[in-house]
Amino acid sequence: MTSSSPRSVLYRGGVVHSAAAPFAEAVLVADGRVAWLGGDDSAHTVQDGADEVVDLDGALVAPAFVDAHVHVLETALALTGVDLSVGAGVATLDAALDRVAAAARALPAGATLLGHGWDETAWPEGRPPTRAEVDRATGGRPAYLARTDVHSAVVGGALSEPLTTLRGWREDGWVTDDAHRAARAATRRPGETTRAALYRTALRAAAAQGVVSVHEHSAPSFDTREGLAALLAMTADAASGLPLVVGYRAELLREVEAARDLLASVPGLTGIGGDLTVDGSLGSWTAALRTPYADRPATSGVLELDADDVAAHLVAASLARVQVAFHAIGDRALDAVLDGVRVALAGPDARDVRGSGARVEHAEMADDDAVAALAALGLSASVQPLFDARWGGTEGMYAQRLGADRAGRLNRFADLAAAGVPLALGSDSPVTPVDPWAAVSAAVHHRTSGQRITARAAFRAHTRGGWRLARLEHLGAGEIRLGAPAHLAIWDAPALTVQAPDPGRAAWSTDVRAGSPLLPELPDPAQLAAGEGRPRCLRTLRDGVVLHDVLDAR
Repeated sequence: MTSSSPRSVLYRGGVVHSAAAPFAEAVLVADGRVAWLGGDDSAHTVQDGADEVVDLDGALVAPAFVDAHVHVLETALALTGVDLSVGAGVATLDAALDRVAAAARALPAGATLLGHGWDETAWPEGRPPTRAEVDRATGGRPAYLARTDVHSAVVGGALSEPLTTLRGWREDGWVTDDAHRAARAATRRPGETTRAALYRTALRAAAAQGVVSVHEHSAPSFDTREGLAALLAMTADAASGLPLVVGYRAELLREVEAARDLLASVPGLTGIGGDLTVDGSLGSWTAALRTPYADRPATSGVLELDADDVAAHLVAASLARVQVAFHAIGDRALDAVLDGVRVALAGPDARDVRGSGARVEHAEMADDDAVAALAALGLSASVQPLFDARWGGTEGMYAQRLGADRAGRLNRFADLAAAGVPLALGSDSPVTPVDPWAAVSAAVHHRTSGQRITARAAFRAHTRGGWRLARLEHLGAGEIRLGAPAHLAIWDAPALTVQAPDPGRAAWSTDVRAGSPLLPELPDPAQLAAGEGRPRCLRTLRDGVVLHDVLDAR
């Protein structure tokens, strides 16, 4: 497809989402860039020079999405493994074990069974499977069944034997911390050819959702350095027919020489960090909290890194001229990040640190002080609205773990936006799926009404925001204007609208005005999941190259 892509294509007869030309109905893509914008009544002025003319029949042309937090290999393994989520129809523990047993019977002898997505808080039994139950279901074969947050798992068979002396091992087979990382790493060793095929599986699925770029958050327990280098090389050119992968590698460093060695071993790396875990997750009780969990008062989670670790890593990476990112979910973990940044900024390398473009992944429990500090320290936030849609509310997992009061103060998108903290949206796939419109809907319909943001603000955070956090915004990506790269998605959208101002949703200053670009009118995430009002991606373009195409099959 990519080798035969015409150099210039005129798309006409649609609706173009462009702040530069809010009433545009046609766009000319030439040599990978936006070469012309205008109305259908003037498209004839450029039509004769186009290699191809495409009639959009009213479809929406918009900036393509960027998913700012993805684990590509994990996503591919989830797409090809055993889905144990409620969304896949696994509504009970017994149903999960039945599905595991059926999958085990279909595997060749000696193969490891990989499953994902189970969430004991959604099952009536209220608990995960045990190692003994998994062994009975699989006949004792090696098994790794990841919890939905991918911060814990249940293991079985021979896979459990090397884990029994590691931190996080439990006799019932539920593993967290070091034991979980070791189990995951042991099951992530495909051959080079298989690994490349898995990467393509995940990236093509993302392109089908209108995603033109993903931020890969690689770590030693997810993938190898060599794998990450291959992934970045594979997608560096749009001619690959794949979304661009922006690479982050989570390895804790204390010296600039170590940072430079890592950069040399993974050419094209954008950041050192990303899923550099300061703590774990709320679902697995490993997010680091200031006060204990409501449903497990004996624990306040696990702080993996302290402020000194954060400061040393930040300085080392900054001196190597590379971006930094930290995974912090709990309030105590976010305290460690903010304190570490302050320490680094008080040192002799403050100038380099200040220009490093540091980002925080998740920041779910940011309170008023933390929101203000993120803004004051020049940090950005990569957030996941589908976390709130899946686990928020008065009866969701957040409320179970924290109590309803604390749960109602999570994922403060409106407060972050109002404070001026740059935001980008992502999925943390496979924790939640790569589903950008669902993420936009979840931000618009946040379960805490005061944290809702407008559809335009959410859309910009999921398009231009991703380029901004990766420090690639200067290229003009994320907008449709003359000279900008043609990173576009074409949508069959049921209804397009400019939303009226809503005092219950945070908006950017240019959010609602006469002539604002139109967006699909999105229902809430549950309705969207059922197919109601869901836009369908007809074509995805990266630098004008077609990555996904069902436009002619409408």
